[in-house]
Amino acid sequence: MPLGLKADWNDCLQFGNDGESVFVAMQLRLALKEYAEIAGLLGEDGEERWGKRELKELDENLQEHAWDGQWFTRGYRVDGMKFGSSESPEGRIFLNPQAWSVISGAATPEQARSAMDQVKQQLATSSGIKVCAPPYTASDYHIVRAMLMNPGLKENGGIFIHTQGWAVMAEAMLGNGEQAYEYLRAYLPAAYNTRAEVREIEPYVVCQSTHAEQSPKQGVSRIPWLSGSAAWTYFAICHHILGIRPEYDGITIDPCIPGSWEGFTVSRRFRDRTLHVRVNNPGGVQRGVRRVTVNGREQQDSFIPADLLSSTTEIEVVMG
Repeated sequence: MPLGLKADWNDCLQFGNDGESVFVAMQLRLALKEYAEIAGLLGEDGEERWGKRELKELDENLQEHAWDGQWFTRGYRVDGMKFGSSESPEGRIFLNPQAWSVISGAATPEQARSAMDQVKQQLATSSGIKVCAPPYTASDYHIVRAMLMNPGLKENGGIFIHTQGWAVMAEAMLGNGEQAYEYLRAYLPAAYNTRAEVREIEPYVVCQSTHAEQSPKQGVSRIPWLSGSAAWTYFAICHHILGIRPEYDGITIDPCIPGSWEGFTVSRRFRDRTLHVRVNNPGGVQRGVRRVTVNGREQQDSFIPADLLSSTTEIEVVMG
């Protein structure tokens, strides 16, 4: 699996030069899958074979070394120390590999459900999902720099906003619209419009992190305007909750929403075309598309080929 080196995404985890990151391995898995698919579309048969071969080997390694029984580990030091394992007295579970096991397709259906169930049980709070649990209080700070932070703050069991969109995406990919929206609302700035004294940041901007329940400042957020959180939040809402996803040769509309939503409308620019999308949910389902019409013409499924899209396209989706 990919080496962790000084750090991967989490600067506080000291993998060592030869330690390995499960989280980055899952990102690599998605990259290999996309690479092989693109190579196939371009007729690059040799590159496609290479990508699929590397993907198969990585999948085998992930299944053999990263599954911990109920969730995925976070990574390994070369000395054998595990991050994010049931064997770990602190930092027993991390959010990122659980969400990315679903996003990347590394998890089996049973593993995906188990991993995300453990996220809800061990990491989810009313203010967002913690980056790990339990916090570090006795570990060697040369190995886990998070020890230098108070419990519930930033990398030491705090709520990193950058990662929240990944959890929203994972639950939506599993068809759980209620849970995806609950996770979104827990950290969405606009959800705190009438509770500014809790969040303590502007209600129109995401931030870097929020204090978790181990902190006396639970719910307080810090470092707005300096985060990749906004892009992932936008992506999670548009591509996975609203379900409007660009494809290489068209666009898919496959919403995953709370069952209480009667529907929604969206206008979107897509490859120099304007799409007006109306989604109706008469049966109160969370996911599932029963019928799609494009400019009055019924489609077989939720994928719409690009050649059916006119300069202004009216799309109606009925869930069920």
